[in-house]
Amino acid sequence: MNAGASPQAELARRLNLLLDVVVAERGQPITFREVQEQLADRGIKLSRARWFYMKDGTGRLVSDPALLTALCEIFSVDPAYLLDADTADLPQRIDSQLEFVKSLRAARVKTFAARTLGDVSPETLRAITEYLNKDISRRPEGEWAAASSQAESPEPHEPAD
Repeated sequence: MNAGASPQAELARRLNLLLDVVVAERGQPITFREVQEQLADRGIKLSRARWFYMKDGTGRLVSDPALLTALCEIFSVDPAYLLDADTADLPQRIDSQLEFVKSLRAARVKTFAARTLGDVSPETLRAITEYLNKDISRRPEGEWAAASSQAESPEPHEPAD
């Protein structure tokens, strides 16, 4: 577990890493409905509010072994990945995919900056690129923030589980 991170934050980090892998593998995020349907196929119910606070690291810790195991099955990882918050090692597939996601995000930001700042000198563009690379490498916790900002938010009228 990350030093100083609450168990809820660690679960959220791991869930969001899995969500990032889906984006890297299929080019688009998995939706709440997809997760909910796949869980329902396994006899497990999940509300939008509960999914949101699991991904956000807020609310009470979700430790339901059936739910966490089913989520690991959906994402094709060992159930220990979500069940055991003390497991320090990421499965190798997730680790390599996350590096890929990180590179894709950096490339998208650089491409956007190049288009937006078209008339900027090569030296300025190089300086911006170096800054972005440094910022990305310093902030691994930001890896999942960008993806989760694109994710669906909970419906305000739906109560938490």
